[in-house]
Amino acid sequence: MNAVPRHRLLSLLAECTGDDIWSIEHCRARRIPEHWIQQLSDAYESGFQSDHQTIYTEAGVTNQYHGVRDVDLAIRLAESMGIHVDTNALARLGRARLVQAIKDAVMNGDEEL
Repeated sequence: MNAVPRHRLLSLLAECTGDDIWSIEHCRARRIPEHWIQQLSDAYESGFQSDHQTIYTEAGVTNQYHGVRDVDLAIRLAESMGIHVDTNALARLGRARLVQAIKDAVMNGDEEL
């Protein structure tokens, strides 16, 4: 049995884009299980070679940010709903496309990505 009700899993998945890093405070506010936060959180560093690598906060550009990548959260949510996500899917699809593929799999009732 899921510790998190399916409707909450779906609500969290709907918020995922693949491009965001959620703060620990935001994760807790969204009632993500604490053990997931501990497992998924990390310190991320900005890359400044392209805008896509740069981390932005409300205060502007930051060099380092501690949080949970929403793509990792989407994978965990999928697994909680019984969808197996191939370990190479992220490299093959990229973050945003993987999150969309997970959303599509949930809607189609697929069990594998």
